Amino acid sequence: MTVTSLFPVLRTADLPRLRGFYEAALGAELTYCYDQDGIDVYVSLAVGGGSLGIGFEADVPRGEAIAVWFYSDDVDAAYGSALAAGAASVLPPEDMPWGERVAQVRDPDGNLLYLATATPS
Repeated sequence: MTVTSLFPVLRTADLPRLRGFYEAALGAELTYCYDQDGIDVYVSLAVGGGSLGIGFEADVPRGEAIAVWFYSDDVDAAYGSALAAGAASVLPPEDMPWGERVAQVRDPDGNLLYLATATPS
């Protein structure tokens, strides 16, 4: 298993407001948008040489508004490796409608980590 890239994901109950903030404050540019029923639930923004994700969640507890997304070549192996190293499972790997296989774990300090890989077409 090899990690191929990573980026932070901000979680918010007001995605349009937060997206607008990063566009206005830092010149962020939209590179990807995923919607459900016509409502944006996730966007990816290019900021400088990096990438920032913003995802909609209705109830984000204070202090849990950020997560880190890791892409790897084998999400099932990454999930197993994370559990073996002491992570707690949140969601086991599953295929998502946007074409990725995704799992969620919490690191030993409780930080939310998304582990993902593209599903074969």
